[in-house]
Amino acid sequence: MEKQKPTILGEILGLEDLFSPTVWRASVAELVGTAALVFTLDTIVISTIQMETRTPNLILSVLAAIIITILILATFPISGGHINPLVTFAALLTRLISLSKAIIYILAQCAGGVFGALALKAVVDGEIEKTFSLGGCTLTVVAPGPNGPTVTGLETGQALWLEIICGFVFLFASGWMAFDQRQAKALGRVNVFIIIGVVLGLLVFISTTVTATKGYAGAGLNPARCLGPAIVRGGHLWDGHWVFWVGPAIACVAFALYTKLIPHQLSYTI
Repeated sequence: MEKQKPTILGEILGLEDLFSPTVWRASVAELVGTAALVFTLDTIVISTIQMETRTPNLILSVLAAIIITILILATFPISGGHINPLVTFAALLTRLISLSKAIIYILAQCAGGVFGALALKAVVDGEIEKTFSLGGCTLTVVAPGPNGPTVTGLETGQALWLEIICGFVFLFASGWMAFDQRQAKALGRVNVFIIIGVVLGLLVFISTTVTATKGYAGAGLNPARCLGPAIVRGGHLWDGHWVFWVGPAIACVAFALYTKLIPHQLSYTI
């Protein structure tokens, strides 16, 4: 008897993924990979701010690009190397993965973000944790002033636009290569992952320099990385935290719409 093909709704929901050992093993890789990402990136954030250099943003961007590339290479064979809810949500909207798999991955990534922040909290001095907020995502900071504490940073509207624009540019410039099997095969997986790391590093540099605002930590570009320190450290890390989720979500929707507007097979000749 011929096996019945799943319906479109069945493909989107992917309920069988809830009971797939392969998917759950992949989610463990996503958890560990995201934990490693949060621990290393937030450590780099704290270290570069402490360094006596005139270009901490540039150093941060270069090191972030290297770390992201390495961790994607490490997790790709097992889970596809998402380690970012932005990537997973974009993959869901472009129907590369099911809703069930996306939920499992995002929950694993969020848990990984918390574990990574806990690991960082366990090894840093309490004063450093307080001063640098565990390297978390911030829009504003409260600083002492002549007339009492003052709040400095970026308005939520500006920060939201930065998240949307940077998220879309990331997906357009590098995520598209990873999602498109033809480009991935032509360029080679390692080259694609290097490009992804470089693009993210450039976006970190752009978002932290174009504003030049004290208190704003730059575009988060990874909601799980922002969530971990917010849960572990709390305080002002929750101020405007929704921006680091809503911005990437809108960017993913915009990217998904873009992919629907262009042909699946497009060739250009000079």
